[in-house]
Amino acid sequence: MSKSAKLAVLGSINADHILNLTHFPRPGETVIGEQYTVAFGGKGANQAVAAGRAGADIAFIACLGDDAIGERIRAQLVRDNIDTAAVETVSGEPTGVAMIFVNGEGENSIGICAGANAALTPDCVARHQQVIANASALLMQLESPLESVQAAAKIARAHQTQVILNPAPATPLDDELLALVDIITPNETEAESLTGIAVSSDEDAARAAEALHAKGIGTVLITLGRRGVWLSEQGEKGERIAGFTVKAVDTIAAGDTFNGAFITARLEGKSLHDAVRFAHAAAAIAVTRPGAQPSVPWRAEIDDFLLQQG
Repeated sequence: MSKSAKLAVLGSINADHILNLTHFPRPGETVIGEQYTVAFGGKGANQAVAAGRAGADIAFIACLGDDAIGERIRAQLVRDNIDTAAVETVSGEPTGVAMIFVNGEGENSIGICAGANAALTPDCVARHQQVIANASALLMQLESPLESVQAAAKIARAHQTQVILNPAPATPLDDELLALVDIITPNETEAESLTGIAVSSDEDAARAAEALHAKGIGTVLITLGRRGVWLSEQGEKGERIAGFTVKAVDTIAAGDTFNGAFITARLEGKSLHDAVRFAHAAAAIAVTRPGAQPSVPWRAEIDDFLLQQG
């Protein structure tokens, strides 16, 4: 298959421990929860799974612990149509862990232990640089070491591989890294972290997008939660593309699902507008289901959802 059809994802893998609560505990408060589950997550893995299930030809660069749950996660990634040859098992380290509280409104609060994810070093990236060189697009997030994200972006730029960065969780980034990014997909909080512009309206989103364009990023997608996405291409007038209204169970992995589905659609040749609509559909399905990867839809579900929307 040609380079034009291939996707590389670089990022984190976690075991998500999820507890549903009526409200988030205040300091010193104990809240009785229910529906405790352990599901597979991590922003990198979530986005890889979203792309794999949406139909991408995808290879994943990541690190797992040498524990039983790591073995189970690798097997699941394979079932999700992901090439795991570049997923390394790290001796003596546990697989990454995320502790997730979900409140009665479907919002989540998360704490993370990196575990084996910390072993995704620049040396690890260099071992798998051919995966990046062979891809048309490289999708990354910020749960991996920043120096590794930057190293991967430099390899991508050297091989004309498009760089898509989902700058989550919000982290200060230097302009050298941002200049290597072709498409960036922050939410409102992350956009403010990168630009200093609070995003509470379309006008704010437009100004934040322009600030990111000024750093050398050609395409900006600012995700706005229920309000949809602000799409801006350098030199063009931006627009807000509304999402689909559904009843949310939880929003875990909604953004990850959006990112994986979006780049899959772009690699298939869909326009930016149509790719955003495809990604909106995938994310809309995901929020109606609990958990991270268990909530991610398959291609047939996304296509059916869009058919029903007309």
